[in-house]
Amino acid sequence: SEDVLSKDAGECAICLEELQQGDTIARLPCLCIYHKGQVFLRMDIKFQKGAFVGCIDEWFEVNRSCPEHPSD
Repeated sequence: SEDVLSKDAGECAICLEELQQGDTIARLPCLCIYHKGQVFLRMDIKFQKGAFVGCIDEWFEVNRSCPEHPSD
């Protein structure tokens, strides 16, 4: 399900960026949470550009299980 994070919650296991209060997240049945939708990742100083990623959306394009609980 999609939700808005009410408090900081560590790092997203997919992109390794912090899950911060106000982020749109997906909460899976196993209760794991990941970024949902477009998330801006840090600027890459070397290449002078930032990156956007959908984390769980992109994960589910090729997988059908939780990244942390693949047997569930």
